[in-house]
Formats: sequence, structure tokens, C-alpha cells
Amino acid sequence: MLSADDAADLIEAVASRQDRAAFANLFRHFAPRVKAFIMRGGTDAEAAQEVSQEALIMVWRKAASFDRSRASAATWIYTIARNKRIDLLRRRARPIDTEDWLVVYSPEEEDAGKSVLAGQTYTRVKELLGGLPTDQSVVIQKAFFEDKTHTVIADEMKLPLGTVKSRIRLALRRLRQELEKDES
Repeated sequence: MLSADDAADLIEAVASRQDRAAFANLFRHFAPRVKAFIMRGGTDAEAAQEVSQEALIMVWRKAASFDRSRASAATWIYTIARNKRIDLLRRRARPIDTEDWLVVYSPEEEDAGKSVLAGQTYTRVKELLGGLPTDQSVVIQKAFFEDKTHTVIADEMKLPLGTVKSRIRLALRRLRQELEKDES
């Protein structure tokens, strides 16, 4: 269980050093909680999983905009998730019920060019992407570098949503394994 200060420290480590281990700790702690939070708002499990992943990717990209004096780490993360849920509902053209969502903090938008992984991490991830099978590298490119949702990728590539998610999951597993090797 992460304390509020520990979670804030991890976000700041991600922001200042692109610390993958800190992000992995945040992800392990918050991913299931964010998914449950989104599902309590009336979203099905599959969509909640997608929103959870997108929200945590945004945490990586926007970590520098986190300010612990304005909100706790959990509040900041759940607000990002809430906004991602609203985006999903808008894409689906369904009415949005926002009465039950508490808006405490909304991070400022950054220039898209600044939101991509920086420096050596970016270079290493690009190298690793080159080693992935083409079907996996294409979906990773679209999801993480073009900021497209799994549903949009499935529509663009004329693939079942489950296939897109499986390819992303397999690719992320391979990337994680290689990055963990780099850390050892």
C-alpha cells in the first residue's frame, strides 16, 4: 500500500528522471484501483480497462504537471481517469453523467511534442520497438506515440478490438522484459 507521500514521490521521480521503476510501482498500485473506480461510474470492464491504461499512460506523459500542493497523487490520477472516461463516452456519443465525479484538479495540457518520452529512454524504446514483430510494433506506435485509443486502432486497422489489445499486451510484456534487463 502506497502512502500519499510515497505516491507523490513516485510521480515526481517519473517527472524528473523518467524513472521506469517508479512508474511501474505507480502502475501496479493504481491500475486495478482506477479500473474499479471507472467501473463504479457505470463503465463495463473492457472499457474500464482501456480507460485505466490510457489514464496511466497520461500519468507518465504529464507527470511534470503534477503539483502535490494542489492535489494528492490519488486525486490527480483519478481526475485524469475521470477525464479519460468522459472522452470515451463522448466518442461513443452517450450522455455523460458527471454529477458523481469530483473534479479537484485538472492538469494543464502540454505541447504534444513534450509529452513523448525524452532522451535516452525514448531512444531505447524506439530501438526495442524495432525488434518487435511488425503487427505488435504498429499497434504500440499508434497507441503510445499517436495517442490513439484501442478502439480507434481496431477501426483503423480493421481488426477485432481483442486482437489489438492482445498485441499491445504482448508487445508491452516484451518491452518490459527488455527494459528490466537493462536495469539489471
